[in-house]
Formats: sequence, C-alpha cells, structure tokens
Amino acid sequence: MKITFMGAGSTVFSKNVLGDTMLCEPFHDAEIALYDIDATRLEESYLLISAMNQSLNLGRARVEKYLGVEQRKDALRNADFVVDAIQVGLYDPCTIIDFEIPKKYGLRQTIADTLGIGGIMRGMRTIHVLKDFARDMEEVCPNAWFLNYTNPMAILSGYMQRYTGVKTVGLCHSVQVCVPNLLKKLDMPYTNEDTIYKIAGINHMAWLLEITDKKGNDLYPEIRRLAKAKNADHKHSDMVRFDYIDKFGYYCTESSEHNAEYNPFYIKAGRDDLIEKFNIPLDEYPRRCINQIEKWKALKEELMANGSVDFKRSKEYASHIMEAIVTNVPYKIGGNVLNNGLISNLPREACVEVPCLVDANGITPTYVGDLPLQLAAMNSSNIYPQLLTIEAAHTGSRETLYQAAMMDPHTGAQLSTDEIVSLCNDLIEAHTNAGYPIF
Repeated sequence: MKITFMGAGSTVFSKNVLGDTMLCEPFHDAEIALYDIDATRLEESYLLISAMNQSLNLGRARVEKYLGVEQRKDALRNADFVVDAIQVGLYDPCTIIDFEIPKKYGLRQTIADTLGIGGIMRGMRTIHVLKDFARDMEEVCPNAWFLNYTNPMAILSGYMQRYTGVKTVGLCHSVQVCVPNLLKKLDMPYTNEDTIYKIAGINHMAWLLEITDKKGNDLYPEIRRLAKAKNADHKHSDMVRFDYIDKFGYYCTESSEHNAEYNPFYIKAGRDDLIEKFNIPLDEYPRRCINQIEKWKALKEELMANGSVDFKRSKEYASHIMEAIVTNVPYKIGGNVLNNGLISNLPREACVEVPCLVDANGITPTYVGDLPLQLAAMNSSNIYPQLLTIEAAHTGSRETLYQAAMMDPHTGAQLSTDEIVSLCNDLIEAHTNAGYPIF
C-alpha cells in the first residue's frame, strides 16, 4: 500500500493525516511518499513523519521524500492514495498579491481562498499545477484516489472531476465540526450518539438541513431562537452565520469570516457600520499566515522534542476513507463530488458537498433532492463563478475569467465591469511576474 502526500511541506497537516494512517492496522507497513518543491519544508516534514513512524508505528512504514518536479512521477508511481495539500505561491508572494491589488480598487476581503477575486486567482494558478499532477497520475498511478484538501475546494475538485481521468473527492473538516461547534456556541447539549443531522450544499456553504435529537425532536426552533438572541445581545465571532439562520432559516458549515465574502450583503464600500455590526475580520487570512509563520519554529521544536511525537487520531476524513476502501468496512463522510443530479435544483456539472458512503467500491455519493429554494439560490450565486473559473482554466480564455469575476457576488457588487477587467489583468500580470502564471 502506497500513500503519496503532495505538499508535504504543510507539516502540521501532513502530521495529522499521516499520523492517522499510522494508527490504522492496514497501513502499518505502508510506503509513505512525501513530495514538495521546498527542500527545507520537505526535510522538516520527513524528520517529523519519520519520528512519528518510530513512536506510533514501531518504524514499520517506509517513509521516502521526493523533491521538485523532476521527482514528482517517482513520488506518485504506483500510489494507491494521493493526498493533495498544496498552496501554490504561498503567502509571499501570492496571497499578498491577492489582497493588496484588489485593495487598490476598494475591494476588501477576509480569507480569499475559496471565492471572491482572491479565490478565483488562487484557483487559476493551482489548476495550472494540478494539470501536471493529473497527467502524471494518469500515467503512473491510474487507479489511485486523489483526496483533495486544497482550496478553492469546489473549483479544484470540480476541475479534476470534469477534465481529468483521476478519481477525485474533495475533503473539508468543516462538515464534521459544524454541529458540535454550533451547539457548543449556543450552550445546547451535544453527543455524537444523540444528535442526528443532515448536511448538503457546496463546500464552505453546505447547509445544516435537518437536526434532531435521538427521539426525533426538531432542534432547529431552539437553535433559531438562541442564535437570534445571541446576535442581538453581544458581538461574537459567528455573527454572519447566525444572521444566515435568522434571514435564510439555516446554518452553514464554514466560518463567518469565510461566508462574509461569499455574498453581497456584509462587506460593502463605504459601509464600515456593517463591518462593525457583524464583527467581520478584514484581512484575516494574511494575519493568520503571518502568525503561523511566526509560530512555526516553536511548534516545530515542540513536535520534534526528544525524537518522539505524541498523537491522537484527528477528525480528518482521509485515513477513514483509505481504511474503508481497503477493509470494506463502510464509513460515512461529507464529500465534494460531481453533482450529476444529487442536489436536483443545482447545476449537474457543479461540485457539491453531500453525504457519501465509502467502502471497497470507492466513494458513493447519496441523493439529496431539492434544497430549500433560498439555499439553492445562495449556492448558485457561488457555483456559477466556480464553473466559469474552471472553464477559464480549461480553455485558457481571459474573457471567461473576466466573466467569473463579474459573476462573483462580492466583486460584482463593488466594481463595474470595466474595473473588474482591469483588476483581473493587474492580478494576472502580477502573478505571472512573480513566477506563478494564471494561464
């Protein structure tokens, strides 16, 4: 059994996913291939994963490292599972570009990794790399599952699902933490055994459609009451999603700082009162990047202290998927898959996030049917910019990229069509000059 981790320099994340697999009996003797283009970060991950292999797995796995484009095929060759956690262009220069150039046009963002002009550009430059991954996988590991954790999830997974022969599912931990985090914020009781719920939609905007206790009592009336009262009572970190509950009737999976920029409602030119009212953290992702860079050295020393690593299995889906496919013991996930009618009032070619069953047959998504109309409308406002971005990456059309940005709810609400074209051109030029081409 071979597991390849693309973007292994994402050391903390590779620690979680690969540590999880080391705690699974089927993977005790696995070959683990670590791949990155950054020699320093790759070496750090190699030392950490090797230490974990000793402390968690008695050294039974074989850990190998592969650096750069020249060794990419070797990293992928004969892989059974490929985990993708790359960040093309990193914080510096690409995230800085995605935030600073839009600011010159008066366009403010919070995270800019999923939608908005920043998410669109991140998707374009990442697909530029995924095309090469896909060609290599089709050649050297055609039967492998590609487990994509990289954002923008729906754009990248949707591209792989529509335009490559690679078996792809997109994975995000926002599904499994949605309900326990919501109930905790509202001081409502939660146990995994006593709470039954259904989530479906699109990545970062999948909807908590139903939630009951084990006796079948609907918990939503109390959730709606408490969420509205909390928003009225004091400022907190989840005010946008609690406003969703009040105005649209339902809660969604990803954080308020993300969802603040997925629509035209909360971040508006000249409306700092809304930023204040909904406690929206502008420039949040650059702030996180700077903090993570500053904390990494201390964290690295802590993780590698004494040559051993303490670890408990995480909430990430990847190891559970691998285990279910290998053992044929079923496991349920929330996966990002090609719609094909699963959510019947969203486009068939969209990448949607729905409950899926995993077993030896692979990943089988379940039928959801129609979403409530207002939720389908919210999802569709994000889906069409995603589809246009995928099409722009596939065809190499600047005009289609312009149209993706024009249809983005936040960008389109702030800028004219001519301004959007100019902004796109400035971003394309800046990324290309930095060595991370969009086309």
